Amino acid sequence: MRKRKTPDFLAQAHDPADPNPWLALYLDRSTPLPDEVKKSWLTDSSSNSRQYLLPLLRPIARGFIILIQVLKIFLPRKWSHSRLLHRVLAWGLTRFVSPEANWLILRHFHLGAQILAFIAANSPVPITTTPLEPRNIDDLKDDLFVKHDLNLFNFVIRLNQALRDAGVEMHPPARVDFSMIRDPGLRLEDMPHTRLNFLDLQSAIELFTPLYQLMLTDNDFWRAANSLQLDETIGIYAARLMGAPEHLILVNNKHPLVPMSTLRAGYRLVLHGLSTEMLHSLLMDRKAAQEQPPAEI
Repeated sequence: MRKRKTPDFLAQAHDPADPNPWLALYLDRSTPLPDEVKKSWLTDSSSNSRQYLLPLLRPIARGFIILIQVLKIFLPRKWSHSRLLHRVLAWGLTRFVSPEANWLILRHFHLGAQILAFIAANSPVPITTTPLEPRNIDDLKDDLFVKHDLNLFNFVIRLNQALRDAGVEMHPPARVDFSMIRDPGLRLEDMPHTRLNFLDLQSAIELFTPLYQLMLTDNDFWRAANSLQLDETIGIYAARLMGAPEHLILVNNKHPLVPMSTLRAGYRLVLHGLSTEMLHSLLMDRKAAQEQPPAEI
């Protein structure tokens, strides 16, 4: 292990003739993100890997997506090696992906599970969830990426079947339950820190997307890509439960009824991760506000 230098955005001097865009984004408070998350996100985004490697990797990766789609015409429809895929992904994350990116990836599973649990607990109908909460990269080997997509679609189906059967719509409860919303307790310093752990989040996703497509069935890959369209759906659920339509600012993957090309799945996956972080941050803020004692008159 080696100690990596991460940028201290607040220590950077401001030159009005040459303002630092990363400092501006770090100081900006219009988007709800904890400082630790924002620092990791911007550290990853401002890396040399993202600046110089991503523009080369992205067209190559998208070219492979097209080639693999053609190849799938000749492969058996049930061609799938999910367990091997997840082992390769875990190996790649451990060996080559930056600590910040790995930390954000692991956080995403926890935050997604908490958000679904929040919607389930405050829904007017009972609904169960299946949380996925990996503590380390090796935990991902248990088909967690595929299970994550299955969980999301199964949740939306079960919730709306129950709402339809009960003849009710989503609405704010008398008191919103935030008990499941918490910091996942993952530590950035526990992520792999070697000289080879340089690959930024977006580059890693662009590289892994063709591999994901190759080693899963067309149906599994299509479902994974289009699960990103449910960002708006989840945002609407949360907004209705809190009576706060302004939370739809988090939606950035466009309309769920208009599936997009899988060529942009890597970029949209990054947006999906960011919107999840923002929604969870808003829920954390609401929870903190609810727990504050009433002001004395």
